[in-house]
Amino acid sequence: MRFETKRMLLHLFFPTRCPVCGELIGSMDKFCNACSEKLKMYEGNFSIEGAESFTAVFEYDDTAKPAIFLLKNGIGGNADYAFGSALAEKLRSEGVTDNIDVIVPAPLHKKDKRKRGFNHSLLIAQEIGRRLNIPVEEKAVFKARHTRAQKELDRLKRTLNLKNAFTADRKKLEGKRVLLVDDICTTGSTLRELTAVIKNSGAASVHCACCCKTVKKAQ
Repeated sequence: MRFETKRMLLHLFFPTRCPVCGELIGSMDKFCNACSEKLKMYEGNFSIEGAESFTAVFEYDDTAKPAIFLLKNGIGGNADYAFGSALAEKLRSEGVTDNIDVIVPAPLHKKDKRKRGFNHSLLIAQEIGRRLNIPVEEKAVFKARHTRAQKELDRLKRTLNLKNAFTADRKKLEGKRVLLVDDICTTGSTLRELTAVIKNSGAASVHCACCCKTVKKAQ
């Protein structure tokens, strides 16, 4: 059964809603028209040390926050489809997809995954993979050490918090051009640490992508 048909059938029983405001939308829509106009496209110039490129779709602000909350907390909604589709479209427009062999989601520690029930970055990666016809390798990278939530820490402590927290499977990465996917990028410490681990495991290149990027507010 085609993906579009599945979504239309599911829509009959569980109507699709905008992940930002909850308004009813079409089965293949990402956001309602009003929220689509309010969401700010990320147009900054950010880079991750060791990575060939960095892509983000939206600014992380008060408009995007409700959709990210749905994505992280598994309450339901259209967040993974909306963000994953939008990110796939931007990656294609930037020409990044021509240089990708495999998609790797940022991993959760087993305690966090057990508590949440799923890895939200994997949901985004799977949607990107479906749209772009690129395989997703869920078990290429693992979070071996449990860490404090990054949002609780300042820039320096974020970096120290993740030191030696990740391990990788060299067999799944060696020689591969990797797209590393996460939900939000603030300082880039998580993506930077993961990029280093992936490249040290023999990957040919790493391109980083996330749904939202925080931006500094004007003083």
